[in-house]
Amino acid sequence: MKRSRQILLVAYVAFCWVLSRALAQDLAPRAYVITPIGSSALTAGYVYNTGSVSVDPSVPLEDFRARYHAETLSYFYSFDTLGRSSNITLILPYAVGNFDATVVGQQTSVYRSGLADSRVRFALNLWGGPAMHVKDFASWKERGLLGVSLTALIPSGQYDPARVINVGSNRWGFKPEVGLSRRWGQRWVLESYFGGWFFTPNNFYFPGTSRRTQAPFFAMEAHLNYYVKPRLWISADGNFWDGGRSTLNGVEGNDRQKNSRAGVTVALPLNRRQALKFSFSRGTYVTIGGDYRTISAAWQYSWLAGRE
Repeated sequence: MKRSRQILLVAYVAFCWVLSRALAQDLAPRAYVITPIGSSALTAGYVYNTGSVSVDPSVPLEDFRARYHAETLSYFYSFDTLGRSSNITLILPYAVGNFDATVVGQQTSVYRSGLADSRVRFALNLWGGPAMHVKDFASWKERGLLGVSLTALIPSGQYDPARVINVGSNRWGFKPEVGLSRRWGQRWVLESYFGGWFFTPNNFYFPGTSRRTQAPFFAMEAHLNYYVKPRLWISADGNFWDGGRSTLNGVEGNDRQKNSRAGVTVALPLNRRQALKFSFSRGTYVTIGGDYRTISAAWQYSWLAGRE
């Protein structure tokens, strides 16, 4: 019984860490970039995370480390909404996680893999980016942009209420966000995003009769981009987020996060339709959650409707 409780404890903290990694800690430069009407892109990505996890000092965990990676497939499409540039992105992830810790002097490990919760993101430009066909887009010059977006986390991932840790979260999540960007000349772009994640309750948390809620995360994100030439750019990235305290059956946890990350992203065009993107980031300030290194790589194939 004691051993079982130790495993559940590690699994519970690992579960909270996985959710934080997947949501609050995004670093996504050029998220509000303008593309011509009818633009499509298919992207296959891989993300690998490794590092230590900081928890509430009252929790009897030592040397808590995590290795978490995910393969993603996403589809992007741009269109006209009331004369403004807009787009929708669909993301389907598959996740694998390994979590190790020493609990009361005993080594404990937890492993999970399966389909994770999918996402749908709708973005709309409010100023600076009218909806344009390719012939107009060719002569358009980016200056300042103001956009908004709404991302929905869909509870489509693998979930078993008999397990305290799952790849899916069995709840909905919504992230409204405002994005601002300013371009100087042909080389420099400065971006800032402000938003937050809001969650519905999980009414079937372990062992299936518990109710788990989570307070919102509020996050800000900044990127300084340098364009070597069109489609070849590098970005210095950073973010900060606060919140996410959980409550289990009315009992509030001591797991509010106040963290930040920094990193770099590089985009490399291969030809007119294909491109690669690589990024690296790590924690710069961590209170509760993962202090880890993240490496990601993605291949993108893009095309324009009605054109060869």
